[in-house]
Amino acid sequence: MASVTFLFEDKNIPSKTVSGNFADLSILELTEEHDVHLNHNCGGVCACSTCHIYVEKGEEFLEEISDKEEDFIDRAHNPRLESRLGCQCIILDEAAEITVTIPDQSRIIGHEH
Repeated sequence: MASVTFLFEDKNIPSKTVSGNFADLSILELTEEHDVHLNHNCGGVCACSTCHIYVEKGEEFLEEISDKEEDFIDRAHNPRLESRLGCQCIILDEAAEITVTIPDQSRIIGHEH
């Protein structure tokens, strides 16, 4: 069973851990299914940077970053080495243990969950 922990830059939002069979789902899809707020404008097709996240742990359990995703990450607010787009973080292993931080969403204009 996979486990994904969501941390938040906005310290008013408590962390949340979800567990289940998440193989072949994206981090963005998990946020939708488990009521975790993550903006997303393009509907999860790697055409914007609003679902920008930081992968703190477990990157080896995610699909590799593409050149297209890297281009959009460069447009995100405060990108770092561990930056990814939630829509492109497809979980590859049903025993994955992943921790992500969701940047402060108040600075992002986009579709709200």
